[in-house]
Amino acid sequence: MIFGRTERGKAPVEPVTLKILVAGGFGVGKTTLVGAVSEIKPLRTEELLTEAGRPVDDTSGVEGKHTTTVAMDFGRITLREDLVLYLFGTPGQDRFWFLWDELATGALGAVVLADTRRLEDCFAAVDYFERRSIPFVVGVNCFEGASRYPAEDVRQALDLDAAVPVVLCDARGRESVKEVLIEVVQHAMAYAAERRHPITG
Repeated sequence: MIFGRTERGKAPVEPVTLKILVAGGFGVGKTTLVGAVSEIKPLRTEELLTEAGRPVDDTSGVEGKHTTTVAMDFGRITLREDLVLYLFGTPGQDRFWFLWDELATGALGAVVLADTRRLEDCFAAVDYFERRSIPFVVGVNCFEGASRYPAEDVRQALDLDAAVPVVLCDARGRESVKEVLIEVVQHAMAYAAERRHPITG
């Protein structure tokens, strides 16, 4: 590159940057997902779980969890030369939900991460994005030892609209997470196009 231009005379591509939220219940794998795919060292705001928090932090099903996100996780991934995603992981516990509105400002879409062992924990996130008309994808994090269910069974259990994508994923795997993020971008673009040109019948 010479003076801001490539040697072939093409101007460098100015990437489009998009904001994606990663939400879901406590201990579902949001921090893991952001860390698995981020090309920068992810910003984390984790604190140790304490005895004082035991009455309000339900760790059943995630007994091995010792830390919790208290503000957000932040990461970045370049999907294409011209497309960069900024990932914001939301805190999972009810007492930190006041942060969600701030994090959701300007978001293109969201991933609602779900654990089939504690599926009810993602109801609040689904409801949040539905009420605010923010397009979202449900990513079912396939934990080792957890029962596997077809995507359609999860859709019915969560009472999701037919247009909401449900994808099985491994929050630890970079390629698996990338597929989920691509699905979010495609779904959000289709959602925006439909709102611009609604089908009347």
